Amino acid sequence: MEKWEYATVPLMIHATKQILDNWGEDGWELVAILPGAAPSGATPAGNMVAPTQGNPIAYFKRKKATN
Repeated sequence: MEKWEYATVPLMIHATKQILDNWGEDGWELVAILPGAAPSGATPAGNMVAPTQGNPIAYFKRKKATN
């Protein structure tokens, strides 16, 4: 049976490609990218209804090394 390990990584918008490429070079496969949660203590600006979101989060997986 295959075993997997997982990682979650916040993505900086200005360096998304570099971050994804670096993880891919290390054998990680991108599974999903989801919006990040609002920073703690964030309040809506002006008359906005929804709080601002944090950086997107990338979810990766790779096969665990067999020992």
